[in-house]
Amino acid sequence: MTLTKNKYYFEALDNYPYSLPDCLEALNYALSYDPEDADSLCLMGRIYSEMLTDYEKAKLYFEEAMLCDVTNLNVPQYYIKCLLDNEDFYEAEKLIRFSLKIKGIDKSTIWLYRSLLSEKRGSLINALKFLKEARKYCFTYGSFELIKERERFVKSKMPKKKQPKKKKEAE
Repeated sequence: MTLTKNKYYFEALDNYPYSLPDCLEALNYALSYDPEDADSLCLMGRIYSEMLTDYEKAKLYFEEAMLCDVTNLNVPQYYIKCLLDNEDFYEAEKLIRFSLKIKGIDKSTIWLYRSLLSEKRGSLINALKFLKEARKYCFTYGSFELIKERERFVKSKMPKKKQPKKKKEAE
């Protein structure tokens, strides 16, 4: 049973996001074999969140996935992104705090989302602080470059300090 479920989950994942009908068909098969498979539920949540922008339905799938496997390393990052997109900031902050305690999770991505949360709340200084924290957990060139690019972007949004006006010399 596990091999069949995994086969359909991987088939669904392989088709996401390029062929949603094939993805959904395989995903429904995977969930029919094991309705409590956190990865399959997470992928269904991603479809509702990322493709259909039905955040409320997506949240139901992510919540179910978290209930089925609270230590799953995939679910939190996609669930946090869904919460941020839906402007559920309090819930996102709680999930971020919890996720940082999960052994083996990509902390760089979680800190990046914590930075995005601060940015959405209007605190660019805190956003930069959390990006600095994210840098500590970058272990690939790609993730490091992403964080650097994000820092440049946040800094570009910050108000420029006004230069003191020079007095015109008396003629």
